[in-house]
Amino acid sequence: MPFVHIDALGTDPARLDALGRAVQDALVETLGVPPDDRFQVLTGHDGATSTLRHGDHLGLCKDDSVVFVAITMRSGRSPERKRALYRRIAELVHERTGTAPRNVLVSVTENTCIDWSFGDGEAQYAPADGEPAGALP
Repeated sequence: MPFVHIDALGTDPARLDALGRAVQDALVETLGVPPDDRFQVLTGHDGATSTLRHGDHLGLCKDDSVVFVAITMRSGRSPERKRALYRRIAELVHERTGTAPRNVLVSVTENTCIDWSFGDGEAQYAPADGEPAGALP
């Protein structure tokens, strides 16, 4: 159950939706995340009241179609699976929005079962009685 934040500059609702679907589909395909486990914050920045700053790093020149994708998920995925995830996100974002792969920046932050509460003030993956609720994707 990854938690995804996607930020894009000067974007419209249709592009935000396409970005969210692309990232979700990549998570399902590469990491086996259940399709219904979609928890995303999609933010379009207008360039005036909110904006994104980007630079050129590692020879990857960004422009104003840049997309920042921040994924928080439980630890344990191999480097190979993460590389596959990054590649698939860039491919799907390009296919669905025309955004150049060089403009897709992905960051993953990992944590453990105790770091999640899905509501009711409970740690459903790490309850005090030791019996986790549901599957652990």
